[in-house]
Amino acid sequence: MERFGLSVALTTPFDENGDILLDMMIAQVKRSLAAGCNSCTLFGTTGEGSSIGMEERERVLSAILDAGVSPQQIVVGVLADSAEDAAAQAGHALDRGARNILLAPPSYFKNVSDDGLFRWFSRVFSLLGNRARDILVYNIPSVTMVTLSVPLVSRLREAFPGIVTGVKDSSGDWDHTQVLLKDHSDLIILIGDERHLAQGVRMGGQGAISGVANFAPKEVGAMANDGRDDARIVEFVIELLKHPVTPAVKAMLARELGDQKWLAVRAPLLSISTDVQNQLGIVFDGLFRSKAA
Repeated sequence: MERFGLSVALTTPFDENGDILLDMMIAQVKRSLAAGCNSCTLFGTTGEGSSIGMEERERVLSAILDAGVSPQQIVVGVLADSAEDAAAQAGHALDRGARNILLAPPSYFKNVSDDGLFRWFSRVFSLLGNRARDILVYNIPSVTMVTLSVPLVSRLREAFPGIVTGVKDSSGDWDHTQVLLKDHSDLIILIGDERHLAQGVRMGGQGAISGVANFAPKEVGAMANDGRDDARIVEFVIELLKHPVTPAVKAMLARELGDQKWLAVRAPLLSISTDVQNQLGIVFDGLFRSKAA
């Protein structure tokens, strides 16, 4: 099995009306791949995927593939509560040859059981039929308020071999991540929290899907591919997490590229303030551009 490596959790550019700027998005895909990312994840958390509808997804994916990007360099995030919607989004991407689907659990209903989650995932896979493959289940309880437990992962991979092939663990719970790495070493275990990334890779993790890779791909790549510690990334992520993460990532990318269009987010999110943008820039420069760095 080819190692997963680093996938940039691509942020999505919008104009002042909230429409997706395809040319900017394609340029960011190509820039990320050229900087060493193994793939790009579209429509994930950082990409505001829950705010992007089916027709838009089809248009964006077609445009990226038409621009010459290999479908094997594309992972597609699916963040939907309806099993029917989730299967439609995943099925379209799989039909176009996407490398993986990053599939989050439903998040509207709270305090759901493992049995209920198992039934939901089972329904998605049933609707996909023989198209179902290469599913990375997405554990991000800070957003979904749903934890994908280790026993649930075991149950899913046993029931759906060759379909559930990995986990992106963005729990930020290092104990949980370690158990996943220990109990499911033959699955693609991706570390979603850059603070634990290098250590997780040294323990057998296959890499990361990372929002920080939008603006620091080489540094995150060394962590995801080589398990190389980078205290600068860890310290900057601690600072980043003090703010709404997706607008903060966009602010850093806008700063790095000198293009303020990247600041725009789609409702219900709001762009972060100029003061926060400046504070993040000061911290980043102190870590990565000082003589000591």
